[in-house]
Amino acid sequence: MPRIICVAGARPNFMKVKPVMDALEQRGAEVVLVHTGQHYDAAMNDVFFADLGLRQPDRHLGTGSGSHAEQTARVMLAFEPLVTELRPDAVVVVGDVTSTLACALVAAKAGVPVAHVESGLRSRDWSMPEEVNRVATDRLSDLLFAPSPDGVDNLRAEGYHEDQIHLAGNVMIDTLFANLDRALASDVLHRYGLTPGGYALATLHRPANVDDSGMLAGLLKALAEVARQLPVILPVHPRTAARLEEAGLPDGIRLVPPAGYLDFIALQASARLVLTDSGGVQEETTALGVPCLTMRDSTERPITLTEGTNILVGRDPERIIGTALRVLVEPPAKRSPALWDGHAGTRIADVLLAYLAAPGRLRPTDLRQAVSEAA
Repeated sequence: MPRIICVAGARPNFMKVKPVMDALEQRGAEVVLVHTGQHYDAAMNDVFFADLGLRQPDRHLGTGSGSHAEQTARVMLAFEPLVTELRPDAVVVVGDVTSTLACALVAAKAGVPVAHVESGLRSRDWSMPEEVNRVATDRLSDLLFAPSPDGVDNLRAEGYHEDQIHLAGNVMIDTLFANLDRALASDVLHRYGLTPGGYALATLHRPANVDDSGMLAGLLKALAEVARQLPVILPVHPRTAARLEEAGLPDGIRLVPPAGYLDFIALQASARLVLTDSGGVQEETTALGVPCLTMRDSTERPITLTEGTNILVGRDPERIIGTALRVLVEPPAKRSPALWDGHAGTRIADVLLAYLAAPGRLRPTDLRQAVSEAA
């Protein structure tokens, strides 16, 4: 059976890669889990892995933070010797973080097939580093696993071959459904004195929202107005904490520590309204049937607008406030896209293993051996 490296660099990556790892290992593949260390919080790491039931990484590259160029270079320098050592038959990358692109680039240059999970998503906002990562990673990849039909449409419009493109469904929802019962058994609401449907949940972390003091002040103003209707709970992302301290926190917004995976799903599931700038939260609230307002000017997940519970409200405080007040009275209908059914990881594993086992196809290890013998 093939040896497959699965790469993760940030917390959302682990939610996405676990269903694929599980399905590959169930089919007998040798899976090497690589943590690039792009994002690493020692205080949150153990509880997060325990929440997901995820084994510890086989390799930790420890690349750390830095500018986009620094992170990309560090990940590539650390990952290239590992690819040379392990000689994998494929590399699976997920999502759109810097590690995703860096490892895809190393694998592609080494002649190792690349599979991109969560392929084809497009915001068309080139000010977002994630958009650059998405487009470049897709171009480097041999197999493109889209979570929704709009992703397939984007890939076709960009000229990819049909045999590269696969509508797989959403691996984030695989992880959500696999852990939902455990999440709902969490005591997080009791700990914070909350009642189901009696609070709003907010998240803020994107640089465009938290690094601009004027923009952050406007978003906090909007959250403060929502807090006049019901409590607003804001788990403090490490990136946001320092900015909030500088900006000053309005009355009515309650800061809580960063939540583990199960606690955060529980907070989402019981919220009356979620306000966010996170891509994953747009998907999770859709699967949970919870109204979500996305405080961004664009989204790479438009299916959550047309077939979910998400509303793209931009970053104008008055628009956010007006939409929130309307949704509190008349929430959007609950609906979820096709193939967000908990089996995306299985579909991805089946396609990847069939691709690697295709008759007449040389595996990277076979190709290198043939070249060596010819020399």
